Amino acid sequence: MAARPSPKTFPLPFTTVDVVIFTVLDDMLRVLLVQRPNAEGEPFPGEWALPGGFVDVTVDATLEDCARRKLLEKTGVDSPYLEQLGSWGGAMRDPRGWSATHVYFALMPAQGVALAKGANAADVAWYAVDDVLRAPKLAFDHAEILRAAVERLRSKVEYTSLPAFLLAEPFSLPQLQRMYEIVLGRPVDKSGFRTRMLAANFLEEAGVAEGDSYRPAKGYRLIDRSAPVVFPRTFSPRGSD
Repeated sequence: MAARPSPKTFPLPFTTVDVVIFTVLDDMLRVLLVQRPNAEGEPFPGEWALPGGFVDVTVDATLEDCARRKLLEKTGVDSPYLEQLGSWGGAMRDPRGWSATHVYFALMPAQGVALAKGANAADVAWYAVDDVLRAPKLAFDHAEILRAAVERLRSKVEYTSLPAFLLAEPFSLPQLQRMYEIVLGRPVDKSGFRTRMLAANFLEEAGVAEGDSYRPAKGYRLIDRSAPVVFPRTFSPRGSD
């Protein structure tokens, strides 16, 4: 009986982690993109891509550890909402060889983010999600990945508290409603919104929220930041409840 071949006798694929990082700036849902370097031998030189990189087996005990390391390198934030999106792999997605990437998406408030290019990027910037989706010229298969992440986010926002992770605390209920409307791209009925948020018991009062109005607004923060709450039904457009 022939000896079973060792895994080390097989060529191994490149293993990377990419992170789709969302925030809201100027009333628009935005995604963080990095510009690929123009160095010789680099795939897709000068093109924009999602932040990510190779798994470092000396420091990354898990895929999530790698994702959080990349988040910290690019934004200076180490504790945003993070969720695994899926995996993409194949022989043609990277000209350097067979590769597999494990993708996460993250939500974070724009406040307190300090963007950094990192060692392997020419530039880094926030881009309006809808603009990128209309003309998706991203490196690798990152346009496909971004589209999947946006679909996942908008689908889950219909029945969860995810938009709260896009706000700095404390925040007001009108500010939270605005986050829902920006992510969904449509108005949300105001009369039922407040009732649903307070009945779900995922918020606690936290002083006064800063805002554009001269009238102070009651502030709230998340009781548990480990996961969003799930509502029993989806949101209705404004005026349809």
